[in-house]
Amino acid sequence: MKLKKAELKDFLDEKVILYNHPKFIESDPIQIPHQFSKKEDIEIAGFLSATIAWGNRKSIINNANKMMALLDHSPFEFIMQHQDSDLEKLTPFVHRTFNGYDFIQFIKSLQHIYTNHNGLEAVFAKHAKHDSLQQSIHEFKNVFFEIDHLDRTKKHVSDPLKNSAAKRINMFLRWMVRNDNNGVDFGIWTSISPSKLSCPLDVHSGNVARKLGLLKRKQNDGKALAELDKALRRLDPKDPVKYDFALFGLGVFEGF
Repeated sequence: MKLKKAELKDFLDEKVILYNHPKFIESDPIQIPHQFSKKEDIEIAGFLSATIAWGNRKSIINNANKMMALLDHSPFEFIMQHQDSDLEKLTPFVHRTFNGYDFIQFIKSLQHIYTNHNGLEAVFAKHAKHDSLQQSIHEFKNVFFEIDHLDRTKKHVSDPLKNSAAKRINMFLRWMVRNDNNGVDFGIWTSISPSKLSCPLDVHSGNVARKLGLLKRKQNDGKALAELDKALRRLDPKDPVKYDFALFGLGVFEGF
C-alpha cells in the first residue's frame, strides 16, 4: 500500500483519532498506572507494567495487577519504606523470564533512583539533550544497575546503544511524556519534549509500518527504530509517537 505523504498522513491521523481514545485503556497495560493519582505511583506502576509488557496482553495485565497487590497498592511508599523482610513475599512472582528475584532487584534499584537521583523523570531528563531519548535510556540503565545487582536482571532493561529497539521503555516514556488531552497518555513528565519520543516498535507496529512504506529494514531493532523515527517525525515533528496508536491499532485490531 503506497500512499503519497499527504494521503498517508491523513490516513494515519484518522486512525490516531480512532485509537487514541479512553476505550483503548481497557485492553492495554496502561490501565495499571491509571489506577493511581500520585505522580510517583503512576510512574512506578507504569515502569513496572511496561517492564513485563511482552507476550499475551491479558497475562501482562493480570501479572502487573499482581505486582501492584504485592506492593500493597502503594508502589512508591513500598519502595521507599520497605524492610528487607517485606521483599520475601515478592519471590514467588513470575512473568515469563522475569522472576521474583528480578522484581526485588527492581525495587532496590528504584529506591536508589528516588533516594539518590531525584526520581525516574530526573534520570531520563538529565540526558535528554539529543533529538531522541535512546542515549537517555542507555544512561538510565547504567544508573539503574550502579548498585549491587543480580547479573540476570540486566536483560530486563534494554540498551538502545546495543541496537535494541527498547520497545517497553519507549512505551513507558510515551505514557509519561506525551500529553494527548484524551486521558490515555499521562503527560506528567514536563521536563522532556514529546518531539524526542520514539515509537514502541514491536511485531504489529513494525509490520504495519513496512506495509505503509514507513520502514524498510526487516528486523525490529535499534536501526529500524531510527528509520521509523525519521519517517514519523516527518509526519509530525512535535508529536511523532501519536502514530503508535495508528500503527498498533491497525495491526492488532484491524489485522492490517
